[in-house]
Formats: sequence, C-alpha cells, structure tokens
Amino acid sequence: MAKCKRNRNKTKRNFTVKTPTANRNYKDTVFRMLFSDRKNLLSLYNAVNQSDYNNPDDLEIVTLENAIYMGMKNDLAFIMDTNLYLYEHQSTYNPNMPLRDLFYICSEYQKLVDKKSLYSSTLQKIPAPNFIEFYNGSTAAPDCTELRLSSAFEHLSGEPKLELIVTVLNVNVGHNAELMQHCNTLNEYAQYVARVRHYAADMSLDQAVERAVDECVREGILAEFLTRNRNEVISMSIFEYDKELEEKKLRKAEYEAGREAGFSEGEKHGRETGFSEGEKYGIELNSIETARRMLQLQEFSLEKIAAISGLSLDEVKKLQ
Repeated sequence: MAKCKRNRNKTKRNFTVKTPTANRNYKDTVFRMLFSDRKNLLSLYNAVNQSDYNNPDDLEIVTLENAIYMGMKNDLAFIMDTNLYLYEHQSTYNPNMPLRDLFYICSEYQKLVDKKSLYSSTLQKIPAPNFIEFYNGSTAAPDCTELRLSSAFEHLSGEPKLELIVTVLNVNVGHNAELMQHCNTLNEYAQYVARVRHYAADMSLDQAVERAVDECVREGILAEFLTRNRNEVISMSIFEYDKELEEKKLRKAEYEAGREAGFSEGEKHGRETGFSEGEKYGIELNSIETARRMLQLQEFSLEKIAAISGLSLDEVKKLQ
C-alpha cells in the first residue's frame, strides 16, 4: 500500500455552539450497502491490514445505526482483535473527517464502556481506534494521505494535546493496486463507479447508471450483488452522483464568493450562511428527484422510497 502523506492545510474558523439535530436527508450508499455484508467487510479488512482472517463472525459490528446528526452518519464500524475500526466512504474531498470521526468515536466509547466503572480504581480498557476513509471522488488525489484533527486547531502552540489521524485511501481505478488485488469486491466496485462516471459524460444519468449496471452484470462485475439489488443500486447511484456534482458546484460557488467578498467578518458570515442554505436546498431537490424516479419504476413501496430518498412518507405521497 502507498505511503501516506500528511495533509498540513489549516483553516481558520469561527466557533458556534449548536445543538445537534436529526438529519432526515441521510441516504445510504452503494459502498455501505456492499460492505455491510460481513464476508465483503472481512475481505476489505484483510486487504487494508494485510491479514488473512477467514471467519466473518469474528467481526463484531458496532456501526452507529441510529446516530444521524449534523448531516452525518457513521458508515461502518466494527471491532476486530481488540481494535475498533471506523470505515467511512467519501466521494468528495472532506477535510472535516477527523472532527466527524471524533464525534463517532466518542459515541462508540459511550456505548461500549460501563459508565460506573469509570469511577473505580481499575483502569477501564477500551479498543484502540483506527480511522479509514475510502475516497473515490473525481478530484485527483494520491493513493494514500492523512488528515489530522490538529489541522483544525486555531492558534495551536506546540504539540497538540488531542490528535486523531484519518488514513485516506484512494479507491478509484488505477490507484492502490495492491489493495485492489487483495480485495476483489473493492476492485469491482471501483470498476462500476468508473463506468457510471464514463457514461454519464455522454448520456443522461439514468441511462448511464442502468447501462453500467447491465454491463457489469454481463461481465461478472459485482454480478450477484447488482442482480439481487438492482433497483436499489440504481436509485442510490443516481442520488450519489447527483449529490457529488451538486457539492462540486456549491464548493466552486463558495470559493468564488469568498474570493470576491474578502475577509471581513460580516461578509464571511454571509458566505457561510449562503453556502449552508444552498447545500440544504440542493439536498432536498436531489431527494425529491430520487423519489420521483423510484415512483416511475413502480417497483418500490412508498415506505421503501421514503427510506432511500430521505423524504417523509407524506412527502412521497404528495409526489404521486
């Protein structure tokens, strides 16, 4: 596996204390659906750690299924060999992943530890944390890099008293050949994503996704998974690709607005507020479009459409 590089970018930011609220717009992803299967997850773990475990039941799944806060949800979490692993998938660059993982790991430890024992004279042992991000965005990135929580600290003097390191692995086609060689499921997933992007450049997104799915099935690429979950994968892929493009547009607009606005506090606040509202609006539009496409297929229950799109059941009914 390629040697990781440390990302040293630091960004100054203002602090605003907010109460976390549940986010109904969280969507599942093809990556999470694929690697929620224990056998596939064990294969991925073995490839990342260069190990050869063969019993999927050795994995103790501890994913925070109900922890959907501040637009975030833990993708995959499990304990193996007294180590706790948090796996996250990202299709766009996200320098805030260390901070997100800090929230996740705190929730994990709260769930795992008997609080009463924290007041005893006996040291409470906890599984050692490991943070991995699987990146497959279209923006160029090295095979392996690191994101550090300390990069977010303002006015840091000396060594940070708290650190969290996220290893970011590029899982696009043509990257991390050794990793791909040892995890065929990841390799085939990368091929599927590459085909969706390739075809989306010349045809509608719906057609591109369906063509990629059909071709992969014919050629034995994730064939069983795609055949069994065809409609859900198509809906998820359409939403994921739409969301990826929307985030790119929003970040470009934010950059251009920042360049023109200067660095006064008032302008900075307005830019941040505008970006937040724009992002929220974009997510809502994508949710509605996903639900409409699923309704047109006439193959899903209203409850299933609501679960995948992130809309409420009443909102889905209004689209009929």
